[in-house]
Amino acid sequence: MTSLVFYFQVHQPHRLRRYRFFDIGRSEDYFDDAENKRILERVAHKCYLPMNALLLRAVEAHQGRFRCSFSVSGTALEQMERWSPETLESFKRLARTGCVEFLCETSHHSLSALGDEREFREQVKNQSERIEALFGRKPTAFRNTELILSNRIARLAEELGFEAILGEGADHLLGWRSPHRVYRPEGSERIKLLLRSYKLSDDIAFRFSNRAWSEWPLRSEKFASWVHGLPEEDRFVGLFMDFETFGEHQWADTGIFHFMEALPGAVLAHPRFRFETPSEVARSTDPSARLDIPHPVSWADAERDLTAWLDNAMQRGAHEAVYQLASLVRGLAERGDPEPLEVWRKLTTSDHFYYMCVKFFSDGDVHKYFSPYATPHDAYITLANVLADFRARLAEREAQESDAGPLLVPRPPMALEQTPAARHRAGPEAPSHSSHAR
Repeated sequence: MTSLVFYFQVHQPHRLRRYRFFDIGRSEDYFDDAENKRILERVAHKCYLPMNALLLRAVEAHQGRFRCSFSVSGTALEQMERWSPETLESFKRLARTGCVEFLCETSHHSLSALGDEREFREQVKNQSERIEALFGRKPTAFRNTELILSNRIARLAEELGFEAILGEGADHLLGWRSPHRVYRPEGSERIKLLLRSYKLSDDIAFRFSNRAWSEWPLRSEKFASWVHGLPEEDRFVGLFMDFETFGEHQWADTGIFHFMEALPGAVLAHPRFRFETPSEVARSTDPSARLDIPHPVSWADAERDLTAWLDNAMQRGAHEAVYQLASLVRGLAERGDPEPLEVWRKLTTSDHFYYMCVKFFSDGDVHKYFSPYATPHDAYITLANVLADFRARLAEREAQESDAGPLLVPRPPMALEQTPAARHRAGPEAPSHSSHAR
């Protein structure tokens, strides 16, 4: 048997408001709740609610033979709880079918796996508990932020008790190997790796409405025939994509909902094929080989690496400046003041660094599509201003709580230490270009 594994990522960040230099010391209102609420409600109307209803009908129509999986970031869950409880309830209805698996990830969609192991473990633990409380089952499969994966990250997930981990089936990682086999990351003993079939996934997520594409229009029968034509030794096909593909990135008038409505039946028409969740595949399939992932791989951009978030000086400087504050916010939380820790965690969300990307060509359009800023430099300056105010407020809290006086707050990297005049002169390493991103 060959299984189709549908995995959908659901994520909404806490976007920052336009925090200016002159707001420093005057306002700790960092997040644009009005805009975040507006976007969540729009996406819920266009994607989450109609697509969840469609998936529920598919489960019922095929008597449980259709199965799929989600990872819903903690920041998205928080926004649903505040502004769209009906959306959260629609995910709970899917969970109650027993045919939909909810994976775990970092609670704040952070890059903590790249350098702060303690924070990574805490965010994963918090997210796991939240998923179990909301959807009734402790997650056994893990998906790191933006499918960022390495040998080390796989070992961390294994140590945290996960049976399966998802990754990108990048050509430079696989070489001659197939993405349709189960692997074991080098250095791990138990966890199993399921890879994304990026060509088939992107046929739906990115090329579906492209009239210049040689395969347009994509019908369910055509896609099913591609799947049915795969070699018999292929164990599964990982169709991993942003859930916002449906209705938001690919609008309803493209036919994307009709495509997904018909696809389960078209796939199941062939007796060799079925739908499974990541954990089901992992439990029933032995790894075909070990796979060495010495350097982090992601699902973003053509490079499939970390350059979407940590490529230029702005991104690296901002990321370093954020994590320099980790010990301070943890110390305050341990002494009964948890609010700064939660604010800080919202600042660790990968989107803030993604908006600073200055890539050219095709990936640039993706980044621009997802960014609320006019330029990557605007994203950088906004976060820099927020961090300047946040550092000062942390110092004040520390001074109030410590008999020994204020703790010395770590100074930020030079990239973030700018006078107002310098801010106007500073610019990205390359001219800002359009950006598209996951």
